[in-house]
Amino acid sequence: MTNSSKQDDRYKETFLNKKVMVTGGLGFIGSNLARILVSLGSDVLLVDCLIPEHGGNIHNILGIDKKVTINIADLRDANSMNHLVKGVDYIFNLAGQISHMDSMTNPLFDLEVNIRAHLILLEACRKNNSDVKIIYTGTRQIYGKPLYLPVDEQHPIRPIDINGVNKYAGEWYHIVYHEAYGMRTASLRLTNTYGPRMLMMHNRGGFVSWFIRQALDNEEITIFGDGKQTRDFNYVDDVCEALLKAGASEDVNGQIFNLGGNERLSLIDFTKLLIDICKSGSYRLVPFPSERKKIDIEDYYGTFSKIRTILGWEPKITLEDGLRRTIDFYNINKAHYW
Repeated sequence: MTNSSKQDDRYKETFLNKKVMVTGGLGFIGSNLARILVSLGSDVLLVDCLIPEHGGNIHNILGIDKKVTINIADLRDANSMNHLVKGVDYIFNLAGQISHMDSMTNPLFDLEVNIRAHLILLEACRKNNSDVKIIYTGTRQIYGKPLYLPVDEQHPIRPIDINGVNKYAGEWYHIVYHEAYGMRTASLRLTNTYGPRMLMMHNRGGFVSWFIRQALDNEEITIFGDGKQTRDFNYVDDVCEALLKAGASEDVNGQIFNLGGNERLSLIDFTKLLIDICKSGSYRLVPFPSERKKIDIEDYYGTFSKIRTILGWEPKITLEDGLRRTIDFYNINKAHYW
């Protein structure tokens, strides 16, 4: 290991013997983050209410289940949150509802879990543990249809679905609690995150997981529109590194950062790569369903130059490598996710 890589890894020492709470901890990103935190010597508390169809899965923590504490609790339960946040050093606040379509069909539920829940958590921290460091996971969906590319943090906020509106509000509660109360909060706006332990049961959690499932099942993948819509991608390990670097830094407090990938692919090219790796599956183009066309953001890719400048973060895993790792995982563990 070179001296520069040793210095780059120094942030990991921050979490040794620290109490770290992960909301949504039995879900996709939360469980991957928990595995890394355990390896870093953290005392890990996973909080998840296991809402059906949201991706929480006990199998996600197989192998570390005896090394973490699990509390099945809802962020909307103020009494539980008032108790759980006491004595915690870091909170990675990953809980929420991510389905854009579900937010349109059940907007009040989306409001509950993406706004009210986070306000309750923040109030619990303000009253019981105002020194805790909180990293929130936002979304690039808040930008809506980009006015320019690549999208930076100064881009106008123009969400085109209920989920985008609510996620933006949840994010800004965190920033307001920094500005008003001096709490150490920050937000990372995620793009298409993929990897082992994704929700695979249905197609409402994003196209990446569903396309992977269809390819592995040798099914025909349907791509809406002309398939030329451009996207960027992040492998989950890279996202976890960004979360940990943000948690370990005091330079991020009160700030918002885009994540993003070095590779930008059209949906057709992404699908062709996926089919080639899986050695199965096919695809066809179909017209956009009207309800989906209304909330489609067309082309999107962002710049992560701000987080690279401040934290030295940039994605390391190529899309092809990440997809191979993901497919290998599901070939072994399919029964626990299908």
